[in-house]
Amino acid sequence: MKCGGVDEARQAQTPAAVIALESPGQPEVRGLLRQSDAYHAELYPAESNHLIAAAELERANVRFLVARIDGAAVGCGALLIGSDGVAEIKRMFVAPAARRRRLGRALLCALEAEAEAAGVRQVRLETGIHQAEALALYRSHGYRERGPFGSYRPDPLSTFFEKPLPQRPAAQ
Repeated sequence: MKCGGVDEARQAQTPAAVIALESPGQPEVRGLLRQSDAYHAELYPAESNHLIAAAELERANVRFLVARIDGAAVGCGALLIGSDGVAEIKRMFVAPAARRRRLGRALLCALEAEAEAAGVRQVRLETGIHQAEALALYRSHGYRERGPFGSYRPDPLSTFFEKPLPQRPAAQ
């Protein structure tokens, strides 16, 4: 599965969902992030949970997307843009009640579109081994396994991925 063009992914929509850049500080979104924290805490011990704090999602180099159905926040994802042409996807989460609606795919496409628009040449991420749906999603979108990157260390409960993004031709 591949994403559509940048403009199409930026306006990614599923039949009843809209995905847009939003502030992670909104009360409803903070609640969604707490759901994500609890979900990951059930699956992994603290030392294998690599979630970034909600406050870090407010930084200037972060693009934070929220998926909404009928106005309710049901999914999110963040893109941390580095100065080296590499970005990392963090905080991908879809609330259990909203799963199986292709929201994860739509969020991933929208995050990749944000990365392309920012001139990112490669996207990386870490996810846990107990999230079969997430592993399948990333693999189906062209992400390939790699070793730990950045400040990550080898962790038997983590899988690390990367994907090169198409580069836009230089403006003439």
